[in-house]
Formats: sequence, structure tokens, C-alpha cells
Amino acid sequence: MGTLKVNCSHQIQSSPQAVEVKETGSFESLTKNVGRFDLKDKILLIPEMNRIGGHLLAATFRGFGIHAKVMETFRGLDLGLKYTSGKECYPCQITMGDILHFLDGEKQRLGDAFNAEDYVYFMPESDGPCRFGMYNKFQRIVLDSFPELSRVKIGALTAEDAYSLVGLIDKNRVSDLRKTAYLSVVVGDILDRLLWRIRPYEKEAGMTDRFIETSMAIMEDAFEGQGSRRDFKRILHELEKIVKKGRDIIDPDIPPKPLIGVVGEIYLRSHIHANQDLIRVLEKYGAEVVNASIAEWMNYISYDGLRTARAQLRFNLKNMRLRELKKSLQKILSFGGDLYYKEYWQKKVYSRVTTLLRLKHDHRVAELERVLERHDLFTFDVSTETCLSIAGILKCIQEGYNGVVNVYPFTCMPSTATSAIVRPLMNRLGVPYLDTPYDSSIQPGREAALRTFMYQAHQHWKRHGRRA
Repeated sequence: MGTLKVNCSHQIQSSPQAVEVKETGSFESLTKNVGRFDLKDKILLIPEMNRIGGHLLAATFRGFGIHAKVMETFRGLDLGLKYTSGKECYPCQITMGDILHFLDGEKQRLGDAFNAEDYVYFMPESDGPCRFGMYNKFQRIVLDSFPELSRVKIGALTAEDAYSLVGLIDKNRVSDLRKTAYLSVVVGDILDRLLWRIRPYEKEAGMTDRFIETSMAIMEDAFEGQGSRRDFKRILHELEKIVKKGRDIIDPDIPPKPLIGVVGEIYLRSHIHANQDLIRVLEKYGAEVVNASIAEWMNYISYDGLRTARAQLRFNLKNMRLRELKKSLQKILSFGGDLYYKEYWQKKVYSRVTTLLRLKHDHRVAELERVLERHDLFTFDVSTETCLSIAGILKCIQEGYNGVVNVYPFTCMPSTATSAIVRPLMNRLGVPYLDTPYDSSIQPGREAALRTFMYQAHQHWKRHGRRA
């Protein structure tokens, strides 16, 4: 088969010489080294997408005896760009750089004691018209091109089974880990919304950022210490204390500001380095911002699985496929129970904290589908975040937001579809709307576009306030 020469002159290699990697003519590594692996005695490497949520999730894993850590992000972007072609979307390039940068640091730190088999890189996947489903495959190929990194496993959970954790830990602890991990996602969302609710009205610049950083550490300790016992009462008690303290940072003399909604691709809208700290820039020009949550996507995965299982049930009934009928019923019970649990706890947590401070609740996914059906703009039959973003924008309009920003990677198909459908509607309704696609470049007109958008939002605010 010959050899493939990979130029490894960057810091990932200590030698500037090219490394010859033998072609095997096989894709065995994509199945053998990508999948579900027992995390006992392994170091689980979590990419930082949403800072707070990522650290709370890592703390949850640690509470269950898994050595999990969130990798430093964006420091290895040059490596990510070097070992991608440019056809991949931006999150793939960032996470590729994160893992290469981290492993290179481990090699330098540990020297001969470095063992690639000690690490499992956490990179889930989803199906549908999105390149996210190919990240872990592509990154597997890149890691395999370095002999010393080829034994790093990639832990890949899939949206197909609602990101089940089976295979990562003893099966009798899977359910507890899954439930606690979901709670960590919801709490992470609330800390983010607390940040966005307080910071535009803080008494002194920088108070909110310091407060949220301290609060994140408190909640990390709570999940690591109480999560494995599912002592949710104590965890939520800590959260309530944080929300009460957060109220004292708000200056009551600062009047309300235009309310801006953010939707779009989940990584870009959550990763402050990738979106060039978009929310902070919007706040600088006078906005209060609410970003779509991480839990929204988790709920959607269960909802979509339930929706698909119901369609399969109808098909199997119509065609009298009795054996497949039983499988459909089992899926309905599994996805339905999962969705009920998620929505129950999400509602419970939000209800407790919103009695202390006004925070925006999440929308139920079923309501988002009904919104799309009423307006006949799109359908949940086409999956990924397009249906969530379009429906989310419509809900923002109904709830009196003064503008919406759509955040996504350059060339992202689902988000481009969102823009094509929503932009004419927003123009008709007179609600400010802005697309903000991102890659690794700095767009020279970005600041002017955001200032113009916020001017429009202020005008909308003066005419309509926040009334739906």
C-alpha cells in the first residue's frame, strides 16, 4: 500500500522530521478505538464547549469515581487548523486543536511515563444533516497518524440512544450517573442565565464574573461530593444560596434593557472563544441576553427518539409486524420515561430558583414543535438544531424579545437553513435579526454589524418594550 507522509514539524512532534505512517487499508480503528469504553482507571478528557456545564459534568463524573478533567480550550487552535483541511466546521477544528495541545503537554510533562492508553477523549456524536456526526471519526484518523497517540481511545456516545452511558461504568450505577449528569446540565444552564441576568445590571464592573467563577467552584464541589448519592436536595440548596447572593449584585437603579435572544449551533453559541465573546459584546452595547440552553438539546434528543418510535409503532401496526411492534413499544417506554424525567427535574429546578430571581424558563420541546406546526415554516421531520432554532426564534417573538441573533459555524447547513427561513419573517414583523457565522478569522465589519443591530433593538425596545 505504500506509506503516507505526514509533516509533523509543529510542537506536537519533538523532531522536525516527517513521520511515516503505514497505510493499513482498513477502517478497523474507527470501530475498535471509537465507541464506549469502561472508564475505570482512565482519564476522561472533556472538551470545553460551555465552560460552566463542562466543569459541572466533569465534577459529576469524578463523584462516581471517574478521573474526569476539562481540557484547556482554544490554546491549540493553530494545531487544529494545521491538521484539518478547512472543509470541517469550526468546532471540529477547535476540538481537534484542544486534544492535540493537551496530549502534547502531557507528553512533555510526563516524558517516558506518558501512556496513551491512560486517556479516553470524550467526543459524542449525532446523526442528521450535520458534520458533528463525523468529528470523532476524523479525529480518530488524525490521532492515528501519530504512532504515540494511536492508543488514545475516543469515547463516543450517540444521539441514537439519547446519549446512554451504558458501558462507561458498572451497569448498576449507570442510571444514577445519567440522572445526576442531566441535573448538572440544568444547573450549569441556570448559572449561565444567572450570569446574563445580573451582569448588565451589576453595581460594579467585574463583580458578576468573579461571583459566577466562585459559584461554579461551589457547585463543582456539590456535584462531586453529593452527586453519586443523588442528594439533589443538598445540591439545589447550594444553588438557591448562590441565586440569593446574586440578587445583591444587581443595582436596582439601572433600568431594564432590550432583551436579545441567541439561538443557533450549540457549540458556537456556547463557546465564548469561538463566538468572540458575543454575549459580552452585546451587553457592551446595552443588551440583556438569553442564550438557548444546553438542556434544550438533551431534551430534544429524547423527544425526537420518542417521536420516531411512535412513527415506527404506527408503521408496524399498519403492516402487522408483530415482532417489530414490541421493539417500538420498548423504545416508546424508554424515550418517554427519559423525557418525562428530564422535563420534571428541569421544571422543578427552574421553579425553585425563579421564586428568588426572575430567570427565563426553558421551552418544552413539544411546544416548540406545535409552534412550527402553527406557522407551517419547518418540520421536526428534518432533525438537528434547525427546528429548535426556528421555533426558538418564534417563541422569542411571542415573548416580546427585542431582537434575535443566530450563531453558527461558517458553512453550517442547519443554521444556514434557519437563516433562509427566518430572515424574511423577521423583516415582515419588524423584529431585529442578525446572522453571525464564525470561523477562525476576525471579520472586520463584525463590530459595526453588532452596533447596528443593537441600535435597531433599542428602537424596538422604545416602541414596544418587552410586550409580546
